[in-house]
Amino acid sequence: MSITRRQFAAASFALSSPAWAPAWAQGKPIRIIVPYAAGGPIDVTARALAERVKDSLGTVIIENRPGAGGNLGADLVAKAAPDGLTIGIAATATHAINPWLFAKMPYDASRDFAPITQMLRVPNVLVMNAETAQRLKINSLADLVAYAKANPAKLNFGSGGNGSAGHLAGEMFKRAAGIFAVHIPYNGGNPAQLALLSGQVDFNFDNLATAAANIKAGRLKALAVTTGQRSNALPDIPSMSETLKDFSIDTWWGLVAPAATPRDVVDRLNKAFVAALQAPETKTRFAQLLAEPVGNTPEQFGAFMKQELTRYESVVKASGARVD
Repeated sequence: MSITRRQFAAASFALSSPAWAPAWAQGKPIRIIVPYAAGGPIDVTARALAERVKDSLGTVIIENRPGAGGNLGADLVAKAAPDGLTIGIAATATHAINPWLFAKMPYDASRDFAPITQMLRVPNVLVMNAETAQRLKINSLADLVAYAKANPAKLNFGSGGNGSAGHLAGEMFKRAAGIFAVHIPYNGGNPAQLALLSGQVDFNFDNLATAAANIKAGRLKALAVTTGQRSNALPDIPSMSETLKDFSIDTWWGLVAPAATPRDVVDRLNKAFVAALQAPETKTRFAQLLAEPVGNTPEQFGAFMKQELTRYESVVKASGARVD
């Protein structure tokens, strides 16, 4: 029996392509666009998941496209071909804060993306310089609130910049506690942490993974995590909601595709990445970063992002932060 060249080429392709490669990908690599620089928690976790899904999705590569507070990379995802070969990271900044912070956005956070799954949540933590806390006799969140009320405008707090997660967490805290503290923005999270360690500022809202080493070393005093419940990583630190009812804010990120991506493709991606997030090896690795895997449905992640977008509108506007 004879075969045509086209049939021979198709057979050769089928033999050379991984048996587990999804039909819609046709053996082509999938790329995840990370809208931040390499080496940070979002990049590290994206690379870990890319490695874990290779048996179900084939080759997955990471492409770092930082810029404009994450907007550059997110816009590339929004405008990519909706074929499932380009997906990206949606984060607190790109999909909840930036739409209210930037005067002009290149994408619509609520309409230009198809949610796949939330990957992780990382608690933030209210930390003080340990020497400052000892000098002011502040041992708890309640002590900090009481001191601020008794000494108006004497406290300040630092952050990685106007409109940053740390800045907005501070503004939410001030509103919830009914206190005032001067905000001092720095050019990034590292300079803000150095300012706290040197005593230039009184308290910060920092990423728990970033602050953990200095907390354990006794250089920073952790007063509360910002999530609704205590963190499994540091269970001795109370949650802010134990003092300020219903206070809850954390850093999160997940996977999204361009809005017109077919539902069967989204479902295939969701199944692969949720399985990777639930793997014991993944949970162990992410626990070292003090990050908590989520892994939910596209509908759940989409509803969560809409909720976060709505919540941050009033916070950003009340803060007065703006990027023109």
